Amino acid sequence: MTRLEADWLAREAVRQVMTLFARAGEEAYFVGGCIRNTLLGVPVTDLDIATPVRPERTLALAAEAGLKAVPTGIDHGTVTVIAEGEPFEITTFRRDVETDGRRAVVAYADRLEEDARRRDFTMNALYADGTGRIHDPLGGLADLEARRVRFIDDANTRIREDYLRILRFFRFHAWYGDDAQGLDPEGLAACARNVEGIGTLSKERIGAEMLKLLSAPAPELALGAMDRSGVLRAVLPGAETKIFFVLAALEPEPEPIRRLASLGEFDVAALLRLRKSLIRRYDYLRRAMAGTENLCEIAYREGADLARSVALLRAALFGQPLAPDLEARLERAEGEIFPVSAKDLTPKFTGPALGERLRRLEKAWIDSGFSLDRAALLQRADEDGDDET
Repeated sequence: MTRLEADWLAREAVRQVMTLFARAGEEAYFVGGCIRNTLLGVPVTDLDIATPVRPERTLALAAEAGLKAVPTGIDHGTVTVIAEGEPFEITTFRRDVETDGRRAVVAYADRLEEDARRRDFTMNALYADGTGRIHDPLGGLADLEARRVRFIDDANTRIREDYLRILRFFRFHAWYGDDAQGLDPEGLAACARNVEGIGTLSKERIGAEMLKLLSAPAPELALGAMDRSGVLRAVLPGAETKIFFVLAALEPEPEPIRRLASLGEFDVAALLRLRKSLIRRYDYLRRAMAGTENLCEIAYREGADLARSVALLRAALFGQPLAPDLEARLERAEGEIFPVSAKDLTPKFTGPALGERLRRLEKAWIDSGFSLDRAALLQRADEDGDDET
């Protein structure tokens, strides 16, 4: 039987949590992403634990072991146990009794296989005990080794349990799938067949899933499949992928809001319910990508990172190469400090005239490539002032 080799298995916090079950003769297994990511050699962020033990007993076992436990989701069978300051979500095995495409009515289960069958993809139905021994009730290891994202049992049934699984299917392929073999045909067909179910999902869930997909290193194949299946337009009506594909070839690293801007003009506040800061960034990029504002001025006013995204979007939109010295110019522009202050222009200029003079001088300084020094700018201010008198 395959055994998991992972540094996190040896952590003291992990040992304490698994010991509280072993000491009582109870089963407990790490499940899902921590197993998948460890086997793929990618970072592990969460350690989720599944057990046949009911939540009330988990609380009691934690108390006996001197560990703090919080009934964070006890109605759904989840208890959070704190060990060495680290939280562990421990959930009782469950099986679905009834689903409506958004949420499920569940009942506790006693067998690992029952718990596995209510999950979405085979690669997420992998379990490991405290020694690292892997339990694979549904053939997930073979799919993981092949980088094949495959729904558990019938794809249509899994999707109709929770329509968010349509977006997760594309997102998981973007992150973990093998582009050479393409997306699983059965899963892709089921996503297309059930696309109307996306309309039942909350915009917050859709937005979070889209950002995760657009953060993948190379989501081109997955996004193209989303487009052809009708899923992309169900999420973002009117979306076009042409600029995105050009952008993806130019980017030094993925940036989800820049990629979102490449897909078209949307009311992202209504469609995806993103954080206000992300909406502002998207709106700015959409305005600036077709605008004429100097990139160095953007870097000076808004930062090199935003200016870099505008440059990439313009290059993708207009089919123009990036200037070889662009990065150096943007970094320099970001650090520039306007050498003239209001104090330098008073008392000759006051009130609205002072503000207008400062704005004109700053614009002239920017247009000069930040080359005009303080003396030259003050001389220009005096000359302009004399012309107006």
